[in-house]
Amino acid sequence: EFLTYMSLKKSLLILTLILVLDQVSKIYIKLNFPLTLYGQAALVDWGWFKILFVENKGMAWGAKINDFIPFISERTGKLMLTSFRVFAVPIIFFWLYDSIKRSESKLLTLSITLILAGAIGNLIDSVFYGYLFTESYLNVATLSAGNGYDNLFFGNVVDMLQFPLFDWYWPSWIPFIGGNHFTFFDPVFNLADTSISTGIGIMIVFYKRVFPQNT
Repeated sequence: EFLTYMSLKKSLLILTLILVLDQVSKIYIKLNFPLTLYGQAALVDWGWFKILFVENKGMAWGAKINDFIPFISERTGKLMLTSFRVFAVPIIFFWLYDSIKRSESKLLTLSITLILAGAIGNLIDSVFYGYLFTESYLNVATLSAGNGYDNLFFGNVVDMLQFPLFDWYWPSWIPFIGGNHFTFFDPVFNLADTSISTGIGIMIVFYKRVFPQNT
């Protein structure tokens, strides 16, 4: 029980650190800059690394639930997504606690911790940001609880990091995409997304060490 407590305590410390960094970076961007509109200069531009301010109403890559279920409205899809995140967080936490209690691999514990931290980070945006902050379109938002840009559960996730490492134009002879411009890596994301991706990446790359019982 003592070892379980200590391991859980370490996991929660890592989780808290990631969560604080994630929220501080989002709130700083939110309270100091308006949205970066298409064609505008990035807040920071080093070529291969940029800081912008965009808001994501959906999931990864900006996908929305109503993109897959077209007979529901965008707003209903947003509520479904936020509700899913609300239910997912305690399930992931139970998975973390159970893996620690079973003394499973430390890499598994680390992976789940990273995924949980990221899930909570984006959940906070989805649940509270619409209620807490005013609109950022052409304006710098302010804290205005109850007079924000939307209701509870309808907040947008704040993204700001981009790594456009290199770009090219597809050769004209390639069907459909020939002549089009392509940038790698174009998506804009946040620290919570990075945490989730890192946790999943560890599980995939170190699968045999993360899940030794399955090998």
